[in-house]
Amino acid sequence: MSKKLMIVGGTGFLGYYTAKLALSKGYEVGSISILDDDLLDKDLSSWYPKEIENTILDVFEASEEELAIIMKGYDYMIYAVGPDDRYTPKAPSYEFFHHRLVDSCAKVFRAAEKAGIKKAAVYNSYFAYFDRKYPTMMLKEKHPYVRCRVEQASLLNEQKQNMEVVVLELPYIFGSMEARLPIWRDVFLDRFVNGKKTVFFSKGGTTMIAVEHIAEAGIGALEYGKDGERYPIGDENHSFKWMLEYMSECKGIQKKIVLPPTWMCVLGAKAIQNKDKKKGLEGGLNFGLVMKEIMSMDMVIEEEVMDQVNKELHISRGGLKEAIQKTMDRCYPNPGDFK
Repeated sequence: MSKKLMIVGGTGFLGYYTAKLALSKGYEVGSISILDDDLLDKDLSSWYPKEIENTILDVFEASEEELAIIMKGYDYMIYAVGPDDRYTPKAPSYEFFHHRLVDSCAKVFRAAEKAGIKKAAVYNSYFAYFDRKYPTMMLKEKHPYVRCRVEQASLLNEQKQNMEVVVLELPYIFGSMEARLPIWRDVFLDRFVNGKKTVFFSKGGTTMIAVEHIAEAGIGALEYGKDGERYPIGDENHSFKWMLEYMSECKGIQKKIVLPPTWMCVLGAKAIQNKDKKKGLEGGLNFGLVMKEIMSMDMVIEEEVMDQVNKELHISRGGLKEAIQKTMDRCYPNPGDFK
């Protein structure tokens, strides 16, 4: 019996790994992808699996009817389209993230149900999990991105009729692919780490995962996930200091990592916010509050929660260090790129 899976965002980082795993498990895979700047000068056939029927379409602008026609005949869908919290759009950021994460995603899911798809999963964010875990922090009220991720999951479950919906809440993700440069380099490493002998960063920690396990979570959600459930996904919990030290070690460099008082981190974050504001930009996360209230603590998915979710969805663990190594090698492939 054939299993047909449509991946929305199939040429993206998460979609690509999900597609490859699905093929190896005997799925017939289709993809809807946006031909973004990363791929304009690349021949898709040179790196993307030829077994996948890929449709180039802007899902943010496409109509529900267009999408339903493309997805007709498929059994499952995985929505692997962002943007994530590292993107800084024009102000007001809530409108930007709401259009892409809430309205457009809900439209695609309505189209999927109209096309006859019976079960679908969405790659969401672990910030939605923390919003439930720490209600007094009021994360969705303070951060437009978190609000949109919470609204995304809620709306998908509210509007469904006959289609099952599973939400996967994802943490920091490491790994690499041939056709795309990891977003880690431009928005984080070049900004805070590369070229600096001493790195000043927050004292907290977070949950991390290898991209291969995101793919396992996606397929696991379809095969084992419960309708309406929200699953926080992770491999390991580490401090930011450990992460920065290991990233540098991957390129044979030993950097001094200094953990200044929280108030100093907040000042630095506000300086970045002010620069963005002058350019008419606004992040989906209030960076000053992130440094004060989130990155100053170990905001992590508990080990017992990860164990339970990984067991239920059949997700393996391990390989985080290897994934970080791949990330660093893809970001800085030449000697001297990372100093």
